Amino acid sequence: MIVIAKEPVPGQVKTRLTPAYTPAEAAALAEAALRDTLAAVAAAPARRRVLALAGTPGPWLPGGFEVVAQRGGGLDERLAHAFADARAGDPVGRPLVLIGMDTPQVTPALLARAGRALRARDAVLGAARDGGFWLLGLRRPDEALLLGVPMSRPDTGALQLARLRAAGLSVAAMPELTDVDTPPDARAVAAAAPGGRFAAAVRALGGRTLTGRAAEGTVPA
Repeated sequence: MIVIAKEPVPGQVKTRLTPAYTPAEAAALAEAALRDTLAAVAAAPARRRVLALAGTPGPWLPGGFEVVAQRGGGLDERLAHAFADARAGDPVGRPLVLIGMDTPQVTPALLARAGRALRARDAVLGAARDGGFWLLGLRRPDEALLLGVPMSRPDTGALQLARLRAAGLSVAAMPELTDVDTPPDARAVAAAAPGGRFAAAVRALGGRTLTGRAAEGTVPA
């Protein structure tokens, strides 16, 4: 399993959470999301766990992960290279499942489900509510399946699915999840997974409007 992530540095991660949250608060939420994601991957059945990281590992990284540096320009290149680098470390050529750090509500059971799907299908894709995708699994990883797919668009998920099908691959679908990009996303994800570190961080910071003020009627935990 591969997690592609950014080091949670203020001003460099989750910038769409500002100005509702300060850059430091947005980075704290990003770190909480990353911790939850890595914990889910650590608890899921996998022979190898790889973190494709932009930045430097910190105390938020648990044991058992191989760290590779992200490389490439656009997101399509960075995703493709993450698959390629993980594949290079596995001479057996096992299937790979990749997720990002933006869905802290992910569970080990969901990740195990994706792994099982690759026993019967060539690929597995998890759509995100904003039109992207939160998970991509490939039985036979091939970076050409990602290169050139337009990213960060409302139709990215549909375009990625079309690319997979155009290559003749059978594709299993995972449940749709919400990426944490905006303050409403953060509240929705925290409500969906109230027991995680991310939800605790959202509660600790209190409800926010787009101006950064606490939303009326909310009480910080």
